[in-house]
Amino acid sequence: MEDPKTNSILDEGNRLFLQGKLREAISYYDKILDENPQHLSSLNNKGYALSKLKEFENAMKCYDAALEISPNDLSVLVNKISSFRKQGNFDTALSICDKILDNNSKYKIALYHKERILFSMGNYNESISCCNQILEDYPENGDVLFDKSCSFIMLSKNDEALILLERAIYQGIKYKIKAKKSKIFEKLLDDPKFKKLIL
Repeated sequence: MEDPKTNSILDEGNRLFLQGKLREAISYYDKILDENPQHLSSLNNKGYALSKLKEFENAMKCYDAALEISPNDLSVLVNKISSFRKQGNFDTALSICDKILDNNSKYKIALYHKERILFSMGNYNESISCCNQILEDYPENGDVLFDKSCSFIMLSKNDEALILLERAIYQGIKYKIKAKKSKIFEKLLDDPKFKKLIL
């Protein structure tokens, strides 16, 4: 049974986290962990806040402590993947993705991380394959359409890339801005179709 006092401290920590007050949020998670060092949500949220502050080593300690309590907690595992990915440790991040997907092949968040990791590793065809699995269930997911478009650019399949980019932009103006700023699309700056899309 959850303690109402603990819940209210956790809520306050989460509220501060969402406001971007990460250090203050951590102090609230620490209040709970001082009383109950095995409080899973506090360990996970503290790890996530530390990761956002780029304090990856301390973030990993929180995640590892949380996984000792609950080895298959998907939220903790995904946060750990994210930390490894941000540090450029793609092989380890990928192996955790695969471990999750072995047990839960349709877990979209793990697939999403996997497609981005594969892209970073230069495995564009495999990244596209992950995108396709997500798009089967969420055909209008702008982030995944944009990522798939980027992979096609890297494979010099510009026409397919622009079709996907147009679909992504249809989901939100932010993808137009993202394409304008992205180094990946620089080689298309003189392409009339691309120009039209980002106008």
